[in-house]
Amino acid sequence: MRANNENPSTGRTKATSLARLPLVLAAVAAAVSMASVADAAQRSESSGGGKVTTGGGKISTSVVVTPGSKGKGSSGNIGGGGGRVTGGGDKKPGDNDHPRKPRWPKHPIIVGTPPAIGAATTPALGVVNPRLNLGGGGPSGPQFVPNGNGVPPAGEQRYVPDEVLITLAANTPAATVNALAQRLNLNRVESFDSNGVTLFRWKIPDRRSVPAVIRSLQAQGRGIVLAAQPNYLYQLQEQPRPPGEQQVAPLSAGDPAQYALAKLRLPQAHTLAKGDKVLIAVIDSAIDTAHPELVGMVANTYDALGEKPHVHGTAVAGAIVAHAKLMGAAPQARILGVTAFGATENSAEGTTYNIVKGMDWAVAQGARIINMSFAGPRDPELERKMADARKRGIVLIAAAGNAGPKSEPLYPAADPNVIAVTATDADDKLFADANRGRHIAVAAPGVDILLPAPEATYQVISGTSFAAAEVSGIVALMLERKPSLGQDGVRRALTATAQDLGPKGFDTQFGAGLVDAYRAIVSLGPATAETTGRRIPAAARQ
Repeated sequence: MRANNENPSTGRTKATSLARLPLVLAAVAAAVSMASVADAAQRSESSGGGKVTTGGGKISTSVVVTPGSKGKGSSGNIGGGGGRVTGGGDKKPGDNDHPRKPRWPKHPIIVGTPPAIGAATTPALGVVNPRLNLGGGGPSGPQFVPNGNGVPPAGEQRYVPDEVLITLAANTPAATVNALAQRLNLNRVESFDSNGVTLFRWKIPDRRSVPAVIRSLQAQGRGIVLAAQPNYLYQLQEQPRPPGEQQVAPLSAGDPAQYALAKLRLPQAHTLAKGDKVLIAVIDSAIDTAHPELVGMVANTYDALGEKPHVHGTAVAGAIVAHAKLMGAAPQARILGVTAFGATENSAEGTTYNIVKGMDWAVAQGARIINMSFAGPRDPELERKMADARKRGIVLIAAAGNAGPKSEPLYPAADPNVIAVTATDADDKLFADANRGRHIAVAAPGVDILLPAPEATYQVISGTSFAAAEVSGIVALMLERKPSLGQDGVRRALTATAQDLGPKGFDTQFGAGLVDAYRAIVSLGPATAETTGRRIPAAARQ
């Protein structure tokens, strides 16, 4: 009876085994294939000198260890544009000559679908998954692209010593944000949303350094923090004058201190265009909107600080749109005044947070030009904002800086999305304190310039700030003439028609040379009914 009872069972077992045989064979075949791929990959990595041209950041790899076997992980740094990947260090002479036989584990083999190369991973701060889809921007949504890991370079001290800036996805739950701040002992100060992300300004309540806090955010905020960096500091680019020489009274519209008009050929240019209602954002200190030169010329203002009118912001606005006793470069343009700089003992100082928040506001207001007469360190957050503005067809103009010929390049002028402007004097000589470099595009007068000052007064002032403002005004004339122009078209027209100064051809002092407003406008061709005054979509700007 026992044998009779077991025979059907044995038969069923054999039948089941035969039925399962194709699945087992498929599993074995898949395992052999995966082992061969892994072995080939190991030999490829062990050969050394491999180059990877995508992404940036550290990637760690691991090996699954089966019972009774040994294995080691490997790690390597992948640098953008050809970073080297090094293997795990188990290579011996002759390893590349003969493939190793795979070791079969004694436990059951489970066949799964291997992850595709380049599959999405948990986003780490500026390292893994460098393009995070944030949703809400079409089929793929807007993408956040971190620039580096956010830790300031060694020796860099131009930032607020007890603050950090943190970027999170805008849909991050408040509880998650609060938990992160509590875990890292950081105090939330303020924030604003832009393009699917939120930029937070947080205080460091103890004596920890900014780089140390950023590294903690990288380690403990993995999967939450998109970027973290210092709140960098920037200075306006003016040359202070002795107290007794700061304010003057203009003599007439032909005052010699207005030599810039003739140098730039603005009277001739104004017969063709005056910048009619072109919006120019001035990210600066507070503007005296009640000054006779500026009345009615400031379309709107954004004040991040609550500052009173300041000499620098008032002067920069006057260089662009003055229209009473003085004449600006674009006397019919309109200013969007962004107060992002607060007065200091010698000038005014601004931070990353206030600058990018003001820039975000200016973009939303429809600015066609953004004037940045300030300078400071390289800044990942500001770089992202400027790149986005350029993609929207906005022209970015910046002062080269007043740190002298031995200075390193200053930003934002050195950013490739910006047209950098240096300053010259009445004799077409370079401003002695101007920065140099291959990023300098053009020059304009910026030494002893007669400009408005607060409380209906005037001043004679110097600096690359005011040269940049003049060029911003000239760009407004060009955009009135040809609204379809974008950053590249403006740069081409300005550099191709500039008057060569200094060494022949393009040079690191004057760039292409002194801007000629009249020739730049003429080079664009005649104004037509199809273009004049018509708003051109950003994608169509040249």
